[in-house]
Amino acid sequence: MRFFNNKLSRINFLILIGILTYLFTNMSDDNSYIEAISKASPSVINISSKVDTESNLLNEKSSKKIIGSGIIISNDGYIVTNLHVIENIKLIEVDLEDGQVYPANVIGFDERSDLAVVKIKSINPLNPIQVSNSSSVQIGDQVIAIGNAFGLGKTFTSGIISATGRDYGNPYLELIQTDAAINPGNSGGALINHKGNLIGMNTKIFSKTGSYSGIGFALPANKMIEVASEIIQYGSVRRSWIGDFRVKFKRFLLNNKLTFGLEILEHREYGPLFRNGLVKKGAVILSINDQVPSWENLTGALNNSFPGDEINFQILQDSKMENYKIITEAIPTKNF
Repeated sequence: MRFFNNKLSRINFLILIGILTYLFTNMSDDNSYIEAISKASPSVINISSKVDTESNLLNEKSSKKIIGSGIIISNDGYIVTNLHVIENIKLIEVDLEDGQVYPANVIGFDERSDLAVVKIKSINPLNPIQVSNSSSVQIGDQVIAIGNAFGLGKTFTSGIISATGRDYGNPYLELIQTDAAINPGNSGGALINHKGNLIGMNTKIFSKTGSYSGIGFALPANKMIEVASEIIQYGSVRRSWIGDFRVKFKRFLLNNKLTFGLEILEHREYGPLFRNGLVKKGAVILSINDQVPSWENLTGALNNSFPGDEINFQILQDSKMENYKIITEAIPTKNF
C-alpha cells in the first residue's frame, strides 16, 4: 500500500510539474508579446493628410483624408513609409507616440519598392526602431503587425510568416507574406518579430474587398534599409548597372536546334559583366533570370533591380555554355 501511494505521489508530482511548465511557457509567450510591442511601438507613427478633390458636377472642392503609418529609422527625424501613402500630397502630418504632431517633408522616394522617406524636426530625439536581419526569417515565425488600421489609431495584430520570397509582380523585392491582419491604414507600418525588432514594412494586401483576407505582404527590413539609405544619401535610388555594351538579336543553330540569343557587339572593359575579361565581344546571352533573351527582359532585369541585387545569365562563349551570377552595381557618375 505504501508503494502504491509513493508511486501515485510521484505521478501526481510529475503531472504538477508538467502543468506548471505549460503555464510558465504560455505566460512567458504572452509576456514576450507585451515586451515586443512596448519596445517597438514608440518607433511606429501615424501619418495623416488631406488632399483637395473636385466634384465633376459643380466643380466644388472637397477634402479627402489619407491615412497611413510610418517607421522611425533615426533619432534625428527620418521616417520610412509607403509611397502610395504620401504620393501627390503637399501637407503631411506625423503623429508621434506621445501625441505630438509634426509636419513632414519628403526627402525622396522609389516607385519600384513603393517606398518613401520623410523627415520631421522634433523637439526631442526620436526612438528609431531596432532592425533584425530579415534574411533569417523562417516560415512559421511569430510576428506582430503595427499600424494605423482604418485610421482608428495604432493597432496591433499577430500572426506568423506564411511565406518568404513572394514577388507580387516584382521578382527583386522578395516580399514577406504574413497572415497577421493588415488593413487600409497599416501601409508603411512595422512587421516585428517576437523580440520587438523590425523584419519588414507592411506594404500590400491581397484582397478582393480591400480589407484583410489573411494574406498580407511586407517589404523585408534589409531591402527597406538599403533603399532608404540610398534615398537619404542621394535623394533617389540609383539604377542597377552591369556595364556599357550593345547587343543585337541573333538566331542560330546550337546542337542542331534553332536558338535565339542576344549577341554582344561591343562593350567597354569595365562593369560587373565585363570586368577582368569575364564576358567578351561575340558572346551570346541565352537566358536572363531563366527567361528568354530579349531586349525587354534585359532592360527589365536592370530597371527592376537595385544596386547589389543578383541577375543570372546563361551565356555562350568560346563554344561553351556557362551560368553567370552577376551582382549589379550603381550606375557610375563618371566614365572610367
